[in-house]
Amino acid sequence: MASFPHPGSVTVCEINRDLITAQSLSDDRAQETYGKILGMVFSPVSFEAGPASLEESEGQESGDKGVVERKGLVATLQGMVADSLKQILRPIDVSLLSEIDLQGVSWHQGKHIIAFISGANQVSIRDYEDKDEKEPCLLTSDSQRSVKALEWRPNGGKSISVACRGGICIWTASYPGNMALVRSGGSSLRGSLSRGSGARWILVDFLRCQNDEQISALSWSPCGRYPENVYAIFSSFTIWDVSQGAGTPIRRGLGGISMLKWSPTGDYFFASRFDGTFCLWETNTWTSEPWSLSTGSGSVTGALWDPEGRFILISFSKSLTLGSVHFSSKPPSLDAHLLPVELPELASMTGSDGIKKIAWDASGERLVVSYKGGDENYKGLIAIYDTRRTPIVSASLVGFIRGPGENPEALSLSFHDKFKQGPLLSVCWSTGFCCTYPLIFR
Repeated sequence: MASFPHPGSVTVCEINRDLITAQSLSDDRAQETYGKILGMVFSPVSFEAGPASLEESEGQESGDKGVVERKGLVATLQGMVADSLKQILRPIDVSLLSEIDLQGVSWHQGKHIIAFISGANQVSIRDYEDKDEKEPCLLTSDSQRSVKALEWRPNGGKSISVACRGGICIWTASYPGNMALVRSGGSSLRGSLSRGSGARWILVDFLRCQNDEQISALSWSPCGRYPENVYAIFSSFTIWDVSQGAGTPIRRGLGGISMLKWSPTGDYFFASRFDGTFCLWETNTWTSEPWSLSTGSGSVTGALWDPEGRFILISFSKSLTLGSVHFSSKPPSLDAHLLPVELPELASMTGSDGIKKIAWDASGERLVVSYKGGDENYKGLIAIYDTRRTPIVSASLVGFIRGPGENPEALSLSFHDKFKQGPLLSVCWSTGFCCTYPLIFR
């Protein structure tokens, strides 16, 4: 039977399909439950909660102006991709950003460090490995305005990228004797000091886009897919060579991109648009296959690759059924078929009519879903599922997670992909807490 958290309680963790609750947030309760097993407690991090402001969109041009000719990787991608995109350009309606999971919380791949959006222009970082650090570091800068997404750099030490208005901020932790280096030409960056008792975080680069546009999605290419020390970040389909600090817009006006996701192997790339369509790209020759579902499904609100990159789970704003796109053969083939992943309990128990956000742990065994609306008992909860991936994806409801405070709703959620002792889920709640939930079931 699915675990249900009674009103007034808060969820602490999962132990063998039982979701443990308490009357209030407490490190003592966490220590009594999962702390004895893991040897550590993930204390909640508070922040000033408030509605994220959506700024008005700038005028978008759909002409061929603004294409910059460059050599190497960016020139190759520019030539291959531009022509195939000419027929699908649509202007941004930034009001649709409220429908999309904008990747507001992220765990470092190799360490117990979490970063999350904690204000319109601010990012908080909490290092659980630093026993002396009781308060999070706050990353603020004059360059960092209207933050929408963030992501740690793969195999890049303690370095994180932040999507905001006007470009992408790249922050790096700096220590005595191991100072972070600001990219040549970036010495004019202002506001690069962070507050906190641990590392000093330095704004080492600002990848500036044209026309001060709002960057709403970004994705690092997996390490090793491109030549050494060269990575690509896609933001509204600008391709950045981070080692040079230079970006090339494939085509101006590509503001319809709402979400970007590399496959774990780097062979495929997923891009969705605000109109509800999406494309699957193979990255060998950069060809694509467009997909369009029935209008009743709504827009894409989330997309998650399985750990081997064999298929991708997709959620929609007007449907309680997930889509699973399975590839029929090995890369670079784009032959694929779409299968439904039913979540019948969401409709029968919650009264919801659409999915807001999804997260899937790296082992593929726990899937969490936040949903729209719901009746009085289930509103604001997060559903957690036990998942199986063979021969096709199936999901079994474990229960529901309730956040702290009055009428909490999930703003963003993410798993720690490399936590050795099981899935580690973090949720930023509208009530001003970023809470971490160990899911222990082995």
